[in-house]
Amino acid sequence: MPLSPPPAEPITPDPVREIPGTLLTQSWLDLSFLHWAADPADVAPLLPAGTVPDTYDGLTYIGLVAFRMHRVGWFRMPGIPYLGTFPETNVRLYSVDRHGRRGVVFLSLEASRLLPVAVARSAFRMPYLWARMAIHRDADTISYTSRRRWPGPRGARCRIAVRIGERIEEPTALEHFLTARWGMHNAFFGRPVYLPNIHPRWPLHRAELLHCEDDLVPAAGLPSPAGPPVSVLYSPGVPVRFGRPARPGGLPTP
Repeated sequence: MPLSPPPAEPITPDPVREIPGTLLTQSWLDLSFLHWAADPADVAPLLPAGTVPDTYDGLTYIGLVAFRMHRVGWFRMPGIPYLGTFPETNVRLYSVDRHGRRGVVFLSLEASRLLPVAVARSAFRMPYLWARMAIHRDADTISYTSRRRWPGPRGARCRIAVRIGERIEEPTALEHFLTARWGMHNAFFGRPVYLPNIHPRWPLHRAELLHCEDDLVPAAGLPSPAGPPVSVLYSPGVPVRFGRPARPGGLPTP
């Protein structure tokens, strides 16, 4: 039976809703976004109950996003400098729920701090994984390395290098679709949860992929991408604020 997503909220570069309270604050810095097109039917079984793949011109997308998490903080307290600051790489899909809310679904999130990983896994049921990670910047080239420590598959690797290009003055509709996501969908003890976020409009740059050696996408239960990504973008980053979910659960990330 063909997938028929519900009417979805508009794709906009600015937040689609206000968040009156603050659950978490953080910044996402030095991000590289790699995306491959996918058949919605292939990824639908991996999404939480109550959501279907979000599509653009009939296709959905698999995202591999590497960045630096900076100063995660609760409520409006100052962010934590050490435990709240670390490299991260996530594998994500694009979703829409029965209320029309667009979001992301994280299949895996590598992070280099063990304590945040343990808390996110045990308390919030987020698929965080502990990894040895590094980010290096040399002029207009940035590289990310990751090797999984726990849990398995132990040793799953990711190595990405991109050359940062010119600032994008007018991102395309697809580029907004892939980056301007104003919430995440998750399951918490079997119940669907939507966690909203707001941040300034993304400053996006064209980027050239110099190297990509990845085990994380297939380790997340997806087929290995065939060919190069259809979109490669870079952003210096944004500060982010997360509101309270309607139901408990969820540790946010991009």
